[in-house]
Amino acid sequence: MEEKLDFSLPEKKQRNAAANWIIIVLLLILTALTAANLVLRPKVSANAGDAAGSCLSAEQVGQLAGKLAQRNLHVRAAEVWQDYLARGELTDAERAKTMFQIATLLEKAGLYDKAIEFYYRSETVAELDELKSQINAHIKECFEKLGKFSALRYELMDRTSFEAAPPAGAKIVAEIGPEKITEADLDAMIENQLEPMAAFMSAEQLGEQKKMMLEQYKAPQAKQQYLQEWLEQEVLYRQALQEELIDKPEARKLIDQFTRRALIQLVMNNELASKINITETDIQTYYAANKGKFVDPAKATISHILVDDEEKAAELIGRIKEGEDFAELAKEFSTDADTKENGGRIETEVQEGSYVPGIGAEAELNAKIFAVEAPQVIDEPFKTEKGWEIVKVETMVRQRQKQLDEVRQQVMSMLKNQKSRDVQRDLIEQLMNKYNVIIHTSAFGGKQENEM
Repeated sequence: MEEKLDFSLPEKKQRNAAANWIIIVLLLILTALTAANLVLRPKVSANAGDAAGSCLSAEQVGQLAGKLAQRNLHVRAAEVWQDYLARGELTDAERAKTMFQIATLLEKAGLYDKAIEFYYRSETVAELDELKSQINAHIKECFEKLGKFSALRYELMDRTSFEAAPPAGAKIVAEIGPEKITEADLDAMIENQLEPMAAFMSAEQLGEQKKMMLEQYKAPQAKQQYLQEWLEQEVLYRQALQEELIDKPEARKLIDQFTRRALIQLVMNNELASKINITETDIQTYYAANKGKFVDPAKATISHILVDDEEKAAELIGRIKEGEDFAELAKEFSTDADTKENGGRIETEVQEGSYVPGIGAEAELNAKIFAVEAPQVIDEPFKTEKGWEIVKVETMVRQRQKQLDEVRQQVMSMLKNQKSRDVQRDLIEQLMNKYNVIIHTSAFGGKQENEM
């Protein structure tokens, strides 16, 4: 007889009802214990430190912040004071003092813009006489550290004004449709001209250059001229946008070229910024080694009488030596219409080793001029293409070595250029090797291939 396989599932055994109830009760008890444990367990959160800090007294907060500051953890010390500031029971004076503490810590951390904000907050909450002069000094220092000298000027104007007036720099100097351009905006535009050069200078050098630039544009006429030029560029730019020129193929090609050049310049700027650091020792060493480049050449002023022949010139020199007035003889006998009425005086100075104004590129005459002492007439007439010259040296300033303080900016510029060339050469050499550049000089008639 054939055996059949049984694929049916075994029948479930009926569970005892009492056992089911026991299981349910045990689950309920376990759930209740878990909930109780969660309620009774102490809460630990990310803000546990803040909660603990809020329990500290003002003296304890000061001690904690002071300890952090001693470890140069100025930002964290400022955050401790901000936790304390969150208390609602502080008076305005206490809040102002706390904000001042925060500001000084942020300033020490180099976060000058945030520090200025909290100095402002402090004096906004309560103007305390004990803090007023300190806040003024600290804000000035922060603006200087940021290099925001135009903003600093307006800040100082506001703080030294005794009359209620609109904020300094708020005067409108131009309008483009609904857009207003204030005096402060204009100063910021002028100051930002130096941004492309920032990579080449230290913070101190950049600050000095910004001061000099603001001084250069101090005159209203200079500012107006800059504003006029900026507006001309701005309206052309806006017209280009309106005409959607940026989407045209020729525009994209130009933009790509400018982008390429800008990126190349940025790579070089980054390299120069990291490699060029001009120190005071560098400046002094370069000046000492190149003193000959920093010399004021000798200068002289002269008068002359131009006549047609040598004999007449010799006669007039004799009369001058006998005491006759050079200027009167020039008026009477000189054939140079440009100078004779002025007694032969040539207004432009003669520099040693250069041409002679009013006469020409006469090296021999130039040497004779600086071989005498002023005032003195050169003993012999001098032959030129125009005729015969009688020359009197009226005044003389001998060659002078310029002192370092006079040429410091010039020395820095020359040093920067020299170091820039060295850094650029080294960088290009490294990149040529990195990208495996080979110049096939044989393609240009050379005998071998140069591998860079």
